[in-house]
Amino acid sequence: MSRIIEYPNSKKVNVISLMFKQMRPKQWTKNILIYAALVFSIDTIESKMIWQSTIGFILFCLISSCVYILNDYLDIEADRNHPIKKSRPMASGLLNPNLAISVGVILLISSITIAFISNLIFGVILIIYFLLNVSYSISLKHVVIIDVMIIATGFVLRALGGGVIINVGITPWFLICTMLISLFLAISKRRHEFILSLEKNSSHRKVLQFYNLSLLDQMNSIVTTATIISYSLFTFTSGRSINLMWTIPLVVYGIFRYIYLLHVEGKGGSPDKLLFEDKHILITVFLYGLLVMIILKYF
Repeated sequence: MSRIIEYPNSKKVNVISLMFKQMRPKQWTKNILIYAALVFSIDTIESKMIWQSTIGFILFCLISSCVYILNDYLDIEADRNHPIKKSRPMASGLLNPNLAISVGVILLISSITIAFISNLIFGVILIIYFLLNVSYSISLKHVVIIDVMIIATGFVLRALGGGVIINVGITPWFLICTMLISLFLAISKRRHEFILSLEKNSSHRKVLQFYNLSLLDQMNSIVTTATIISYSLFTFTSGRSINLMWTIPLVVYGIFRYIYLLHVEGKGGSPDKLLFEDKHILITVFLYGLLVMIILKYF
């Protein structure tokens, strides 16, 4: 039976529920990228590959939760003064920080152990991902430009890990496309945060003081152009069906739609949330995945 804590305001708090919330399961959608290698291997897929990809997905979820726990532990005082983050389990005082760290250590050791048992190289990738994100949480998130590049690198490691764990090759163009689209999303998020900081005349991110709107727009213009060109080259040179070029319009529309939401509707603060909230992007992603599988399977 899970432990129940009684507080002066007579509310009963379930520790397991709080710990699960602290692990930020809503952020696990980012790890779906693990399955990208599986999708692009649809013509040679085996049942064990689905199982291996799922293991990789779970391990990345666990290791990312470890990072979230550490990050919230380090930022607990700052989060208590933040209008939204103050409701997080540790910042609100509902979850004992020492308990959270202990659970985080257990998850870290368990996930890395299982990763090395499953695939040695995948285990190395998982460790690199963890160390990179710890560095980000401690200091690199305050370094202009480096901050968004670290975020993008995390997605590249996910994509690479997805290929390694099922033993399929990942083309350089695919990794470049992953890096660029991730940079686009990260820069867009910084732009959204920068606009909000101007409106509220305050910011919870120190790094925003080193950015300005012109710089962020210029960076996004470069990245979006490079993304479309790189993806187009990927479809022509991937060594797979040249019919993948028919997915280019969907990629272009998805990027343009996101830019519209960013500039016109003022969204973009949470890319993973926006993916499921905007039906246009959701349908585009679905059609893209479906089209890729059909092309690689039958053409």
